[in-house]
Amino acid sequence: MKLFVQIPCLNEEETLPLVLATIPRSIPGIDEIEILVVDDGSTDRTVEVARRLGVRHFVHHTRNMGLARSFRDGVDYALRHGADVVVNTDGDNQYPQERIGDLVLPVVLGDADIVIADRQTATIEHFSPLKKTLQQVGSAVVNFAAGTDLPDAASGFRAYSRPALLRLNVVTQFSYCMETIIQAGHKRMRIQSLPVTTNPKTRESRLFSSMWQHIARSGQAISRSYVMFKPHTVFVTLGLLFALGALVPFGRYAVLLATGTAGQHLQSIVLGATSLVGALLSFALLVLADLQRTNRVLLEETLERLKEVQYGTTTGPAAADAARSRAASSERTAKPSTAPGRPAGSGRADVPAAV
Repeated sequence: MKLFVQIPCLNEEETLPLVLATIPRSIPGIDEIEILVVDDGSTDRTVEVARRLGVRHFVHHTRNMGLARSFRDGVDYALRHGADVVVNTDGDNQYPQERIGDLVLPVVLGDADIVIADRQTATIEHFSPLKKTLQQVGSAVVNFAAGTDLPDAASGFRAYSRPALLRLNVVTQFSYCMETIIQAGHKRMRIQSLPVTTNPKTRESRLFSSMWQHIARSGQAISRSYVMFKPHTVFVTLGLLFALGALVPFGRYAVLLATGTAGQHLQSIVLGATSLVGALLSFALLVLADLQRTNRVLLEETLERLKEVQYGTTTGPAAADAARSRAASSERTAKPSTAPGRPAGSGRADVPAAV
C-alpha cells in the first residue's frame, strides 16, 4: 500500500521543517510513504526548503487558489501517482504528524473510509471561549446536515482511502472540510474519529480574515451541500410555511366577510396571495432541485468510473489483504502507550469512535 501525506502550504518556510521532521518514515501495513507539498502561491522559500529536506512531489499554483483547490489538486496528483491512502495535514505544524500511523490504521484495516482527527477543541488553550463555542456549534450543524456524530468537523487532519476519494467531489472554493463530511455522510461512507493533542500555535490562520467571515463562508458551504443532498427537506418545509402563512390571512378574510365587517380587507388578500405564491414557488423549486439531485447522482457515478479509468488500479485484493494482515498483526503485538508523542503506529491509546 502506498501512502501520500499531502501538505498544503502558503509561505510556510519556517514551520514546514517541523512538519517534515515529525512525519513517520515507516507505518505498519504501508509499503511506501510519499510526501506531497501543495504550494498555493507561496512567495517565500517554502519550495526550496521542501526540496532541501528531501520532498520529491510538488503541486504548484502560480497564485493563491485557496485551501479547497489545494486539497483537490493534491488529491488528483496523489491518485495519479498510485496513492492507496491520502493523509492531509497542515504546513503550520498544528497537527501531531506522529499520529499519522494511528490515523491511517482503520483505513488500512478496512474498518473506515475516512478518519478525522478530533483536536478536542475544548482543551486548546489559545482558543477563546467564543471560538470553542462556535467550534461546537459548527460541528453540531455539520453533523445534522450529514447525519454523522463527529466531535470536530472542522479538523483538517484526516486520512482518506482511495475508494473514498474517487467518490468525493469538492466544488466549494473555501474549505473542503465541511463539504466532504456532508458528502461522505450522505454516501454512507464509514467515518471514524481519533482524539489527538494539537501542537502549540505557530501563527494566525490564513484561511479567513476574521471569525465572522469564517462563519459566513462555512454556513454558505454547509447550506449549499445540504440543499444539494436533501432538497425535499428544505423546499417542502418552506412550502408548508408559506402555505400556513397564506391560510392565516385568508381565514381572517373569510371570517370578516362572513360576519359582514365593513371594508374590503385588501391587506389580508394581498398577504395571503403573496404567501400562496411563495408556497407554489417552493414546490416548483423542489421539482427542479430533485431533478438536479438525480442528475448529480448520475454524473457523480459517471465521474467515479472515469476516475477509475484515468487513475487505474494500484493495490490488488491480495496485496491489500496482506497489508491489512500486517497492520493487524503489528497492532496486536505492539505495546500500548498513552504518551502524546509516541511513535506512529505503535499502538492506540485512543479508540476511534465510529460514526
